[in-house]
Amino acid sequence: MAVAVSRAAEEWLKKIEGRTARIGVIGMGYVGLPLMLLFSEAGFRVTGFDIDEKKVSTLNQGGSYIVRIPATEIQAAQRAGFLATTDFAAITEMDAVIVCVPTPLTDFHEPDLSYVQATAEAIAPHLRAGQLVVLESTTYPGTTEEELIPILEAKNPGGLRVARDAQAEGFYVAFSPEREDPGNDTVARRDIPKVVGGAGPVAQELASSLYATIFNRTVPVSTPATAEMTKLLENIYRCVNIALVNELKQLCERMGIDIFEVIDAAKTKPFGFQAFYPGPGLGGHCIPIDPFYLSWKAKQFDFRTRFIELAGEVNTAMPYYVIERTADALNEHEKALKNAKVLVLGMSYKRDVDDLRESPSLTVIELLRQKGAIVSYNDPYFPYVGQGRHYHLDMHCAPLENLGSYDCVLIVTDHSDYDYERIVRESKLIVDTRNATKGIVSEKIVRC
Repeated sequence: MAVAVSRAAEEWLKKIEGRTARIGVIGMGYVGLPLMLLFSEAGFRVTGFDIDEKKVSTLNQGGSYIVRIPATEIQAAQRAGFLATTDFAAITEMDAVIVCVPTPLTDFHEPDLSYVQATAEAIAPHLRAGQLVVLESTTYPGTTEEELIPILEAKNPGGLRVARDAQAEGFYVAFSPEREDPGNDTVARRDIPKVVGGAGPVAQELASSLYATIFNRTVPVSTPATAEMTKLLENIYRCVNIALVNELKQLCERMGIDIFEVIDAAKTKPFGFQAFYPGPGLGGHCIPIDPFYLSWKAKQFDFRTRFIELAGEVNTAMPYYVIERTADALNEHEKALKNAKVLVLGMSYKRDVDDLRESPSLTVIELLRQKGAIVSYNDPYFPYVGQGRHYHLDMHCAPLENLGSYDCVLIVTDHSDYDYERIVRESKLIVDTRNATKGIVSEKIVRC
């Protein structure tokens, strides 16, 4: 063993090695559900916890609500002992509890840790000595130590404390950031290295041993805060580079240069360059949110993250730029945006996934409505879009049979299911924010 551990921890590690440990995953969403499947495939009996009764019912009936996860995988997990529940009293039966809940922003772009806090309060009454609690939710450095641990220590009835060394009795805590990439079929989940930061060397040993059963490589770091910052760096790196190409796209349009051609040429360089692509705005749970988490935290240290904040501003402004370009395109066709019939293609935040989180399409539709446009949408993954934390659309998917009846078809998400040649042929005007019509020559197309 890498570090000296107590007899209780040794027994815990034996359970992991023998696959007899009980694993609880809280949050059966885009992170928690795939994680549950990995543990189940590795031979563990897993319990999934969620406050959404509909999700729990679907899973217990052997169904799936995520397109890329077929029901057959849920059913295989059930045969291995998987059960979903809304009853957090079952936490006490778990040897490891992994928290995968949302960490969104408030309306004022400040961290909303209410899901993490509520989950900690739900765990605490059922906490017992020897358990490992791991937070996977993306958040600012310090959350594990400043938010999660104090609640667990204060709210458990036995007065348990975090065991930070081999001699201490209590429970163990670690942070290990999720690295999910919905729709990515090129890298197997097991091949994605798992960063782990334990609150003490024993927690580090236990958490690393746990994740080593489902990931081919674990990457230990010194503290939970280091692991939390690692996740932010990964996503802010992408945010900043996407902001760069979004800004260059606008310049290239004025100069009559195709930014996508420029990027394709630049990425032939075998060193010193990584290709990032512009779009109508950022989506997903991490990249649009993480910069604001870090900039908020930095203010506590009297530090302003100007570079990161600027990238956030550029990316946040992209849906507004799309509206401006759409209005200009309609104007060229002697049509005002007000009362124009606009069909938005693609609601998810990225190609070929059923994920609406922070999708720029939501903002684009709301802005179009504010300008008086008559908006419809089409997305093969969403027959209906209702209400979320930051939107209320109440719209049904429109068919693609009458493309010529729209004044403009606005491509926001470039699903591979779409026949773009047909769409261009049958539409009056196309505004393409994703270069989906690459290679198609038509005066109807406005690329932005």
